[in-house]
Amino acid sequence: MNNTKFNTQHSTLKSIPCVILSGGKSSRMGKDKSLLPFGDYSSMIEYQYKRLKPFFKNIYISSKTNKFNFNADIIYDDSDVYSPMIALKSILEYLTEEEKVFIITVDTPMVSIEAIEHLIHNSKDYDATVAQSPTKTHNLCGVFTHSLYKSIVQVVKNDIHKINFLLKNSNVNYVIFDTDDQFININQPYEYENLLATYK
Repeated sequence: MNNTKFNTQHSTLKSIPCVILSGGKSSRMGKDKSLLPFGDYSSMIEYQYKRLKPFFKNIYISSKTNKFNFNADIIYDDSDVYSPMIALKSILEYLTEEEKVFIITVDTPMVSIEAIEHLIHNSKDYDATVAQSPTKTHNLCGVFTHSLYKSIVQVVKNDIHKINFLLKNSNVNYVIFDTDDQFININQPYEYENLLATYK
């Protein structure tokens, strides 16, 4: 875990809001992974929310329900479909006054503040700016702008729900990172146990 201290008063993160995606099925985990305990926190979502909150202009959770045991601003995705595309549509509809927003998933708690700031620094003049590590493109870790909204409405109308499809047809900056470590996401029980061991 990176413990570097940041001056939040001068960080570029303060210029935009952050939304944590926490509305998935967690089918491979067998239980809602956002509610799994993490470190000194009662849940992974509480950890993500409280660690990121000091750095951003505002912070929100994208979820289908209020399933949390702490106070948080929620952007509700009220569709019956479990889809990051629909979540993104709901987010942009809610944050109409914001030009761009930083998106991250609840199950990637190791992404450093440095990495997030680097993505925001490199987001100028792009529809989206996402992280890319040696083995994977992280489509749900990056900056998304309102310029994508019309395209999102159209792909949802066409029943397309893959973020990768949206990005391939948009002006995207893929920001390269040297290692996969901080972008590991948690889907299986053994991955959760490994994450806990790494965090400790």
